Amino acid sequence: MRINFNRLVKFLLLLTFLMATGCSTTSKKSFNDKPPATSEMDDGYVRHALHYVRHTLHPFGKQKHTVPAKYKNTVWERLLSLYSLPDIENERIDRELNWYLQHPAYIARVQQRAEPYLHLILDEVEAKHIPGELALLPIVESAFVPVAYSKSDASGLWQFIPATGRLYGLQQNGWYDGRRDVYASTKAATAFLKHLGETFDGDWYLALASYNFGKGNVRKAIEKNENLNLATDYWSLDIPKETADYVPRLLAIAKIFANAEKYNINLQHIPNKPYCELVDVRSQLDLNKAAELASTPLNEFLKLNPAFNHSSTAPQGPHHLLIPVAKVQSFKQNLAQLPYEERVDMKRYHYETMAQTRRDEPQSVSNQHRVTAGETLLSIASRNNTTVQSIRQTNHLTSNSINSGMLLKLPRSQETADTKHTVKIAKNKSGSTQIYIVQKGDTFWNIAQKFSVSTNDIASWNKTTVKTTLLSGQKLTIKAANQYVQASSAGIRTIKYTVKKGDSLAQISRKFNVSIADLRKWNPPEISDSLIPGKILKVVIEA
Repeated sequence: MRINFNRLVKFLLLLTFLMATGCSTTSKKSFNDKPPATSEMDDGYVRHALHYVRHTLHPFGKQKHTVPAKYKNTVWERLLSLYSLPDIENERIDRELNWYLQHPAYIARVQQRAEPYLHLILDEVEAKHIPGELALLPIVESAFVPVAYSKSDASGLWQFIPATGRLYGLQQNGWYDGRRDVYASTKAATAFLKHLGETFDGDWYLALASYNFGKGNVRKAIEKNENLNLATDYWSLDIPKETADYVPRLLAIAKIFANAEKYNINLQHIPNKPYCELVDVRSQLDLNKAAELASTPLNEFLKLNPAFNHSSTAPQGPHHLLIPVAKVQSFKQNLAQLPYEERVDMKRYHYETMAQTRRDEPQSVSNQHRVTAGETLLSIASRNNTTVQSIRQTNHLTSNSINSGMLLKLPRSQETADTKHTVKIAKNKSGSTQIYIVQKGDTFWNIAQKFSVSTNDIASWNKTTVKTTLLSGQKLTIKAANQYVQASSAGIRTIKYTVKKGDSLAQISRKFNVSIADLRKWNPPEISDSLIPGKILKVVIEA
């Protein structure tokens, strides 16, 4: 930010005056309140100087809050000890505070959702030396829903958009979205916030506004006020309503938690102890099996590990999982006893790999299709042996909406099957037989993965054992059931899914890599709106 010499002199004069009188150490008025005006100083710089002085004389980490005895040794005591933003009065904060107080059930819900994550978040907040109030930002961003997704393509607890997520090291691919990884996204978000705080010289209100609105946009708003000789603090900027409400919303909820008894709000008892621990399982692992090894209900396990788009960790990683602390030791012991070849459901892995390959593979345009009334991208994709995503990519569509009369280019999948090392020698009603030529580094395990069969079957077909060393160039007989051959070539399949206890639409959508909107469309409201265990859901998937 550039300030000319005359303005700087005015600013320093006022700064000296305010520090000498100590007015900012006793005043509890808004940043928008003004000290006695002088004929030599313009109104905008008086307000800006007062804002600066109050930040300077209230160093972060010095503000204290009295914690009721019943909250001792809880995350709330720790959270309040890390509060460091000045306590100010502002009508925008009051408006948000009143909304929260009128919705006590919401405050109770976000506390319950936050329980698995707060200790982990506070660890990162404390490590980065940023204000404790920022640990509550997921309330404003996602209501502590780890799979939250916005219309602006933001995702996760911290609502990273794709580009910013990648900038802070969050991988995003068909198997894994780091923006939904609780551990990785928390490290990224706190690093991003620390950077923004440093960018705006410790003005956390401008930093928070930038997290919501973008650094460049906030700088433009500051420059606009500078050119108009107006104050450049957050409260004085001309910014969109969403950003104007964003910081007050965080400050309001932080104020409520700091004064829970005053506002008659009950804070859920959350011990100041780690809820979960990061465990590197070192290879691909089925998530259902991982939950069983951790003796944890699948829906609770997925709340800690929501980043994976399929039923297992990604083939190429990451392979870290958050495990409830009380279950870590037994999880590690159970995992050590699990045979390596049983870590992944082979048939399901094969299906998901084929489906993901089809989504990721290059496409070439074969012909065109004019949309008729009643058609959807799904029905068009089904009839033309392609995928909705491929049609959208080919036609640069931003959504699944299409109109009658629209001319679409239809993609044709390029041949991606690698037949270099397999030779099909027979096929009948029961299935097909192939000869696979062993390559350097091959094991029974990875060959079994390629063909969606078991290691024991491969050994049986070739009259050997799984402990036998495979030699490069060796020929193996592989038999594949006809149903799997058909599944790999079909474009679209409709399946019936039986709802299990603890299931949610979000969880089912991730399991089958479909949207919640599609699940609602495919099923009657009485089923999709109320998931009762035992009910049957229709799911249309890419085979």
